[in-house]
Parts: sequence; structure tokens; C-alpha cells
Amino acid sequence: MNSKVSIFISESKQWRAEMEALRSILLDCGLEEEVKWSKPCYTLAGKNIAVIQPFKDYCALLFMKGYLLKDKDNILVKTSENTRVGRQARFTEVQDIYDSVNKLSSIIREAIEVENSGKKEEKIEKSKPEFTKELTEEFEKDLLFDKAFKALTPGRQRSWIFYFASAKQSSTRISRIEKSKKKIFEGKGYNEY
Repeated sequence: MNSKVSIFISESKQWRAEMEALRSILLDCGLEEEVKWSKPCYTLAGKNIAVIQPFKDYCALLFMKGYLLKDKDNILVKTSENTRVGRQARFTEVQDIYDSVNKLSSIIREAIEVENSGKKEEKIEKSKPEFTKELTEEFEKDLLFDKAFKALTPGRQRSWIFYFASAKQSSTRISRIEKSKKKIFEGKGYNEY
């Protein structure tokens, strides 16, 4: 057991019992644990297999190559609409984890097999997301903003485009663009602070 993971769990305000239950199952499957991305991460020979993720509404076990898992018990979900790789098993009660020990052990072993097989994500040519009309108009009005936005990495640009485009009303898209300028000038993506 890694002392940093023990501290992380003991200092957590919620999901302690759920994290301990998941931890026990992961360690029983022969994985090593460490803290990565400020979360308990479970590895095999230095390769990431799964991460325990405590959220406000649930505690999740994220499988790094979840999209390659068969998930015969149907316990995994995509983390979001735009996710291609990771899949989560989500829990709101520790009893749900105890009731799923065999299913979780099975999927963890499958994740280990996938990692050992060397399977990788298929390269998918990412289509460039479309700029909203409001964003294009703002670029035309503010050339410094246009330059700052286009200097962002493709992933950061994509995060902003999804955020702006998800608003249904034009007035909301305009408001989001205005409120986001400071972070964009700082070179940050939507989810960065």
C-alpha cells in the first residue's frame, strides 16, 4: 500500500469507504498504486490501468483504455459525449461495490490483458471543430483575440469551441466568449484554472 494513497483517502471529505473498497479490489488484482493527477492511480509495470475518481455525485473507477474493454457485464460508461478512450464504473454506495466485486475484478483483469497485449487507440483523424458565427465575428473585431486563440494548442482550442457551441442562444455564446477572453489571452483551455 502506498502511503500517499492512504493519506489521500483518509483526508477525503466523502467517498472514503467506496475508495477503500475499490482500492482493495485493485490491489487484490496485483496492481501497484501511486498518486497521479492528484488521484489514486493503479499501474502495472509503470503503465496506467485505472484511476479512482471521487466526484461530488459519485465515486468512479476510470479505466484508461476502457474503450477497448468488452465490458460483458455492462458496468462502464463514457465519461462524456466527446470521450473516445476512458470509461468509468460509477458508484454511489459502498454496498454497490461489494455487490460488484466479481464484475470489477473481471474487468480489471481484462484491462490488464489489454495493456499487456499492447493494443493502442486507433488513430482517428480529428475533424477540426467549426467556429461559431459569434466566435468568427469576434475574431474579425478583435485581431489580438484572434491571434491569442489561434496560438492555443489544438486541444485547448477544441475545448473552447465545444464550450461556446454548446450554448443554445447566440446571446449566451457571445457572453461566454467575452467572459473567456482573459483565460484565452493567458493561453489556457476551458478546463484550466
